[in-house]
Amino acid sequence: MRKRSDPNSRLIAENRQARYHYAVEQDLEAGVMLTGSEVKALRTGQCNITEAYASVEGGELWLINAHISALKEAGVFGHEERRRRKLLVSRRELSRLWTATGREGMTIVPLRLYFNEKGRVKLLIATARGKKLSDKRETEARRDWDRERARLLKRA
Repeated sequence: MRKRSDPNSRLIAENRQARYHYAVEQDLEAGVMLTGSEVKALRTGQCNITEAYASVEGGELWLINAHISALKEAGVFGHEERRRRKLLVSRRELSRLWTATGREGMTIVPLRLYFNEKGRVKLLIATARGKKLSDKRETEARRDWDRERARLLKRA
């Protein structure tokens, strides 16, 4: 029998350029502290995380510059579109992220924002190192070759 997909679990936003601009080392799932109007806006898919990044400040992890559109139905109970949002991770993960950004010179990049099986908003973040131009060219050449190889195998 075919397994039915959970209606609560679905992708909200994806940062597709992150894997092009950064070499992803390790990823991690984090919870996001949101207000009610933000969750309603996310249910309609009004979000953009391509310019967002995460930072460890004051012993807490923050999502900065993520855009969640304001709902006109929320009126005065609405939210600021680009406010800083707190990310929920364990202490051990927070210390690992702090070490990676402070000592190793890495960046915390958001990859995907989604609803999990329970209907909670989760953010997949990754510690990543910025790629140089030559690395980006190499990635692009490898992707083009894979595409061409798939075409050749399909014809044969």
